[in-house]
Amino acid sequence: MALKKYKPVTAGTRWRIGNAYAEITTSTPEKSLLEKVKATGGRNAQGRRAMRYIGGGNKKMYRVIDFKRNKYDIPATVATIEYDPNRTAFIALLNYADGEKRYILAPQGLEVGMTVVSGDAVAPEVGNALKMKNMPLGTNVHNIEMQPGQGGKIARSAGASAQLTNKEEKYAVLKMPSGELRKVLINCYATVGVLSNSDHSLESMGKAGRNRWKGIRPRNRGVAMNPVDHPMGGGEGKASGGHPRSRTGKYAKGEKTRTLGKGSDKLIIQRKNGSKISK
Repeated sequence: MALKKYKPVTAGTRWRIGNAYAEITTSTPEKSLLEKVKATGGRNAQGRRAMRYIGGGNKKMYRVIDFKRNKYDIPATVATIEYDPNRTAFIALLNYADGEKRYILAPQGLEVGMTVVSGDAVAPEVGNALKMKNMPLGTNVHNIEMQPGQGGKIARSAGASAQLTNKEEKYAVLKMPSGELRKVLINCYATVGVLSNSDHSLESMGKAGRNRWKGIRPRNRGVAMNPVDHPMGGGEGKASGGHPRSRTGKYAKGEKTRTLGKGSDKLIIQRKNGSKISK
């Protein structure tokens, strides 16, 4: 993908680094694959605020994505590459040979007119979905299932992929985007390739208003609050708030967040920091 540096003709464009959207081929989504999504403003079913700093923003429709890729051995032609306001990666509209249309996550290198297919005996080429037991070692994959038939759960954001490093009798060993080495059942489906829009993290909003368009409200710092509002609040002048922690007192740095004795510990060979999981 390509980034676009804007000329500083206004205060909002002075620091803005945006997406050039060079890969996008249409701005009109497929109507049959749209669903309404209701903005909550951070409120739960009781109408009480459960999440702060959420509200406003432009209306948007949800694009129904095929994470399962369960139309086996039916070739599909890539019709469009589109922007999706609900995720960081781009999406691709597939026209299947039987007439059905579906959206999938678009990997890098996927272009309009290319043919993709999913199944057991398909080639491990960009955009194809197959079981990891049929892939060669070293393949970069995304949209990885954790249980067969469940649909992809791992590596779904912009530029993400995992690498198939080893195959055992029952498991495939993946190097995750975080660097973690993890076992996944070898009969799980994954899609070949690295996801599109890899420079997403390098974009710069340029002004606060762009976040308001996304439904993100201004965030107050804990140290700027009163003691009644936050554990880090209070003090004279710009006094420090002490050890960084959340509004409920949970430490923000150094505390282990993974549950001890979690069932999936046996599937993790090495954590992202290089340490082994203690059994």
